[in-house]
Amino acid sequence: MTIKNKKIFITGGAGFIANCVISRLINDNKIIVYDNFHRDTLTDSIYEKHKNITIIQGDVLDYEKLMNGMKGADIVIHAAAIAGIDTVIKSPTTTMRVNMIGTANTLEAARENNIKDRFVDFSTSEVLGKIAFKSTERDESISGSAGEARWCYAVSKLAGEHLSMAYYNEFGLPVVSVRPFNIYGPGQTGEGAIQIFIKKALQNEDISIYGDGNQIRAWCYVNDFVTGLLHCIENPQAIGESFNIGNPRAVITIYGLAQTVCRILNSKSKIVFKPPLSADIELRIPSVEKAYEILGFKAKIDLDEGIKKTAQWYKKKYKL
Repeated sequence: MTIKNKKIFITGGAGFIANCVISRLINDNKIIVYDNFHRDTLTDSIYEKHKNITIIQGDVLDYEKLMNGMKGADIVIHAAAIAGIDTVIKSPTTTMRVNMIGTANTLEAARENNIKDRFVDFSTSEVLGKIAFKSTERDESISGSAGEARWCYAVSKLAGEHLSMAYYNEFGLPVVSVRPFNIYGPGQTGEGAIQIFIKKALQNEDISIYGDGNQIRAWCYVNDFVTGLLHCIENPQAIGESFNIGNPRAVITIYGLAQTVCRILNSKSKIVFKPPLSADIELRIPSVEKAYEILGFKAKIDLDEGIKKTAQWYKKKYKL
């Protein structure tokens, strides 16, 4: 690890992925967490009161507070966003405002604060549309049909990715965009399928699948994703680039995932099928060749191991 003696500003810093980032960086760096704590993995964690952490409760829509909080930072990790299919469908306007205006605010604050080392923008694999098989960063991005709330998240993230690259091209801001592919692991909150399935399985409760369960995903354990993210910060060749960060070996249908969780945890949960909530992603498997060629990154944790590690955390956390 070469990231040392840096001041790192993380929007969405109380979140699941950010908590894992903090765990890898906090002993050798100063961390500023900027978050509205709508989703909170940080509170009650071992890092909440660490001597190297500063917490600012704020919203990315509040430009002045964002800009002032970022002063003196060397690295910005912009992880704040509205995410999760249920939340997106219920609040498409908020989703687009936070993800687009919030990203615009964070980029401008970084420019004003003359961020020198790195600005990492969190995009999404959903910019590749309903069907993405071994999709590369150069493949055409798709925004989905207007009026379908399901695509508000992808549209807003795609806009943020374009704007980030515009700041790189026009102002020289050292931007890199990452596209996470179905990240899971200890500490996940919200609507992620694996953590929901695990919680249900540990309590032998019914596991609900929306649709026919044939949707195919590639699942990436959070520690692997964070390793890829850190490579994006450390490697100077990452600047001005976008990277798919995922695990193309951990591929399974949603129905198969529920079965696998039940098998690994020896659960008696029943799998129940329900009508789909909205338009869905049918196939999402990344090509990660660019991340390997430029960053030397390759995911290591297979799905069974990742499920076991995640389940252990939830058992301990919730005494399940």
